[in-house]
Amino acid sequence: MASRNIPIKYTEIFINNKFVKSIDGKVFSVIDSANEQKICEVQEGDEADINLAVEAAKNAFRFGSPWRTMDASKRGSLMYKLVELASRDKDYLARLETLHNGKPLAESQADVEFSIGCLRHYAGWADKIHGSVIPSDGPHMTITRKEPVGVVGQIIPWNYPLLMTAWKWGPALATGCTIVMKPSVNTPLTTLHMAALSKEAGFPDGVINIVPGRGSTAGNALSKHMDVNKIAFTGSTAIGKKIMKVAAETNLKRVSLELGGKSPLIILPDADIDEAVSFSQDAIYVTMGQCCSAGSRTLVHESIYDEFVKKICGSCKKAEDRRSI
Repeated sequence: MASRNIPIKYTEIFINNKFVKSIDGKVFSVIDSANEQKICEVQEGDEADINLAVEAAKNAFRFGSPWRTMDASKRGSLMYKLVELASRDKDYLARLETLHNGKPLAESQADVEFSIGCLRHYAGWADKIHGSVIPSDGPHMTITRKEPVGVVGQIIPWNYPLLMTAWKWGPALATGCTIVMKPSVNTPLTTLHMAALSKEAGFPDGVINIVPGRGSTAGNALSKHMDVNKIAFTGSTAIGKKIMKVAAETNLKRVSLELGGKSPLIILPDADIDEAVSFSQDAIYVTMGQCCSAGSRTLVHESIYDEFVKKICGSCKKAEDRRSI
């Protein structure tokens, strides 16, 4: 069980490697889902704050900037340093994740390890992204060069705050993009701590910017901003559609979406039934089923259907009995 007496170190907007208050002074409360008590107040960003963050990210991406001229291997080194710092703070990050998200500490600890592994993976890619030389007819040389997209807007949900941060930061930083991220108002605390670690690691000003705020204000402003070159969003299908529409109506910015949906499990006659039952149960109940890849449908071959249903019902009953105790 995670202690609730956790010091909250960062509650402000992070722009240009500085923690700052929101322009209009608004704040929102982060609530402990275990007891519905207020954990802290966090500065609430809206369109004006998004504009400042995008300007910082755009400046960090300008030709001749420290980030733009940095060797790819150096970008990787900064990411490895971030991995080192996150590993140093992993116990605190796990407890903080459980405090503002509500998931069991063991799941938060696993999420922290996955996040560290994700960032380490992309750090290794930083100096291994390259173009090609393509055979051409005649006295010509044809080459391709892969370049960073530019300013990337990132909007993440509350169910895996730290892991979503790593998933979004990793590829953007490895390829040399700059970031403006809007975390969920429910769970901004671990992302803000990672922002502080990015400064400690030595990332230049403006490369990483974090604007906690609401989707209808900060999220909408980020999606429609003309100086944002790409939006990466994880959340509902309904909001994903709105983001695609706004992106198309503004500057045709690139869009990548990870949306909620059905994720079927298919169980065939040669499967180990006990293992399939355990896996199926975990697939739908992890994070209370609030997971983009939750196994929300289970398709079982008719020859093993009755046995499977009997066993999974019994397994779920045992889990319910344990929870009651």
